[in-house]
Amino acid sequence: MITLEHLYLLAGAMFAAFAVLSLGDRDNRKRFGNAAFWALVAASFFAGDRLGDLGNGLLVLCLVAIAGLGGMGRGHPPTTTPEERAASSERRGNLLFLPALIIPATALLGTLLLKDSGWIDPKQVTLVSLGAGVLLALAAGYAWLRPPVLAPLQEGRRLMDSVGWAAVLPQMLAALGAVFALAGVGQVVGGIAQGMLPDGSLFAAVAVYAIGMAVFTMIMGNAFAAFPVMTGAVGLPILIHHFHGDPAAICAIGMLAGFCGTLMTPMAANFNIVPAALLDLKDRNAVVKAQVGTALPLLACNLLLIYFLGFRQT
Repeated sequence: MITLEHLYLLAGAMFAAFAVLSLGDRDNRKRFGNAAFWALVAASFFAGDRLGDLGNGLLVLCLVAIAGLGGMGRGHPPTTTPEERAASSERRGNLLFLPALIIPATALLGTLLLKDSGWIDPKQVTLVSLGAGVLLALAAGYAWLRPPVLAPLQEGRRLMDSVGWAAVLPQMLAALGAVFALAGVGQVVGGIAQGMLPDGSLFAAVAVYAIGMAVFTMIMGNAFAAFPVMTGAVGLPILIHHFHGDPAAICAIGMLAGFCGTLMTPMAANFNIVPAALLDLKDRNAVVKAQVGTALPLLACNLLLIYFLGFRQT
C-alpha cells in the first residue's frame, strides 16, 4: 500500500539530487552551503521520524545557521538556452501548460476513484494522487519536449536556489502552529479575549475571531497553523458553544479570514516571496504590498459573512 512515507522518500530523493548537483556547480561560489542545506532538508524527509526530537532540533539549527550566515547563493545551471526555450514557446504556444494540468487532474481523479482501491492509504489518497500527478506530468514532459536528462532537476535546483531558505519556511511555521496548539496558546488567547470582550456582544466576538485568524496567519505564515489556535481560543468556546453558532459556516469562513492574512505577510513565503524571487523584483515585499488593498476588504467581508451566515439573526 502506498502511504505518505513514500511521498517523503520521493521528496527526499529530489532534495538529495539538488544537493549533489549543487556540489558540482563550480560557478556558484557558495555551492558548499547550498549542498549542505539541501542535504539536510533531504535528511529530514528520509529519516525525520527516526532522528528524534533532539536530532530534528539540531538539524533545524544547522539549517538556520547556514541561512543566517549567508551560506547560500544562486546557481545558474545549464539546461536549455534562452533561444531554445523561446523557439519552443513560439512553436507550441499555450499547449506548454498541458503537462502542468496533468497534476491537478490526477489529484482530482485519484481522490474520487482510488480511495477504496486498497492500493493507497485512504487517509492520504489526495496527497498520493498529487505526487503521482507530478510523476505523470514529468514523464509526459520528457516524452513530448525531450529535454536534457537532468533538465528537470537542474531547473528545480535553480528555482529552489532562487527562493533560498524561504522554501522551508512553510514547514517550519506549520510545525510552530502544532507546537502552539500543544502548548495551550489557544487557551491563553481565549482567556485574554474573554476578559476583553463586552458581555453578550456577538459582533465583537466575531470580529476578534476573524481578525485574530488573519493576524495569527500573518505571524505563522499559514492559515492551517493559525486555525487550531484561534478556533480553540474563540471559535469553539465563544462562537459555537456560547452563542450557538453554525460550526460549518464559522470554521469555513474563518479559514477564509485567515487566508486574508496570508496575502499580507512575507511569512507566507511560498505565496509572496517565491513570486518576487522568480520575477527578480527589487522589492522582496512587492507582492505583499500589492495585495494589501485586496486583503483588507476581503477580511471585512468575511467578518460580516460569519456574523450573518453563522448565526440566526432575529
